[in-house]
Amino acid sequence: MYLADRLLLLLAALLALSHGQLHPQHNGEGHTNSSHQQVPGTGEDSPSLRIAPANTKFALRFYHLIASESPKKNIFFSPLSISAALAMLSLGARSHSQTQMLEGLGFNLTELSESDVHRGFQHLLHNLNLPSGELAMHVGSALFLNHDLPFLPKFLNETMAFYESRLFHTDFSDTVGTTQRINNHVKKETQGKIVDLVGKLSTDTLMVLVNYVYLKALWEKPFIASRTTRRDFYVDESTTVQVPMMLQDKEHHWYLHDRYLPCSVLRMDYKGDAAALFILPNQGKMKEVEEVLTPEMLMRWNNLLQKRNFYRKLELHFPKFSISGSYTLHQILPKLGFSDLFSPWANFSGITDQLNLQAPKSFHKATLDVNEAGTQAAAGTSFSSRFLSVPNNHRVLWFNRPFLVVIFSTSTQSILFLGKVVDPTEP
Repeated sequence: MYLADRLLLLLAALLALSHGQLHPQHNGEGHTNSSHQQVPGTGEDSPSLRIAPANTKFALRFYHLIASESPKKNIFFSPLSISAALAMLSLGARSHSQTQMLEGLGFNLTELSESDVHRGFQHLLHNLNLPSGELAMHVGSALFLNHDLPFLPKFLNETMAFYESRLFHTDFSDTVGTTQRINNHVKKETQGKIVDLVGKLSTDTLMVLVNYVYLKALWEKPFIASRTTRRDFYVDESTTVQVPMMLQDKEHHWYLHDRYLPCSVLRMDYKGDAAALFILPNQGKMKEVEEVLTPEMLMRWNNLLQKRNFYRKLELHFPKFSISGSYTLHQILPKLGFSDLFSPWANFSGITDQLNLQAPKSFHKATLDVNEAGTQAAAGTSFSSRFLSVPNNHRVLWFNRPFLVVIFSTSTQSILFLGKVVDPTEP
């Protein structure tokens, strides 16, 4: 069946703004801007490619912080969802708060204007949401607005034009009903995979911004389910778990063994505009590999894995698993330079000039399901002299110890999902 046999990848992020109350400016439910600006085509200087380096840089900064705080735990998140949500929110920020948010996302505003950033996300989201018979992807945002507060038309129009956001007016004094409404919307948009994103809302909440990514993808070279068997997975020196281990031994794959780093890298393509890099450190060498996980290294690996001499027949053993990640962004982002965002000094006067809005909380959830039919990954630049493939004899690659996952859109060079699988039996 189409729905049952594909990879499920998705994310939802939540930002809530609160303080005060007041008067309706817009009516309607879930409306979007019908007069979208024309979105430029793809090309080497397309708007989405111009923002890709900053998005990659932010993704890895976020990853390194999470990994340093929880070195022995699974990690999985969507940097695209977090970046898009923050960039969208910056449309309503002013003065130092706006600059801090965009620079925190990795943008050099002397090289890329604020307008360039938003046009880049507009182009990126437009391309990711293009219909495809091979890849099911849905990236979207929604603003839940207090029906009594006069939101500035410029903010609402720009969020719809650049981020294709849907607008919902609701009564935040009914905290139970509004919470249920938001959770039902996210559940629907993510095909039931993200549930209960929002806990109980505060009675002074005036606006909630939700961003979600839903992705289903088929492997270009699927595994055969009947060949999956239970095998050991070595979490660390003292912990071994049993996992369903998938097997391929007649296919060619893009892979390499790094000559100077203790790891192997496998590129797995999906049908459609997506691919994945799976980075497998040698036993006990995860920290060494994480230390060199930079945008430049991802580019080198990805570029190398498009060269024919790295396309070889491989006996591949890969786990079937499901993991998830939940993150309280209001505790994480201040450590990444967003010091004003969740403080009383934040300036969101571009959203409404009636009240001093604050963003007290922000949440992010993501889940990943990998099975015989599907999975995805990152971006690249070459340096072939630094790497050697495995010897020309029987090539075997066992993903039976912790590894990294980078899932990316090939046309936009944007990381969609990033993570680390430490224990595939931990949901």
